Amino acid sequence: MTTEAVADIAQKALYLIIKVSLPVLLVSLIVGLVISIFQTVTSIQEQTLTFVPKIICVFIALIFFGQWMMNSMVEFMKELWSEFSLYAH
Repeated sequence: MTTEAVADIAQKALYLIIKVSLPVLLVSLIVGLVISIFQTVTSIQEQTLTFVPKIICVFIALIFFGQWMMNSMVEFMKELWSEFSLYAH
């Protein structure tokens, strides 16, 4: 196995990690930003106010994007294992 092959696999894996985690992270970011604006406008400075809505929205995002996320990871693993004989040299 050459260093180029290892670098290619690592690059594809890192791209997949970013692609798969992006929807959930964006939902968390947007919900946190909206709640922070709400706290600033209403002068509520309760730190625990952001956690429950964020957790609920992240779970909802996982319900909506979970199948796509799992399919993306499974396809990557299928591709990796199908080319395993090429890497064994």
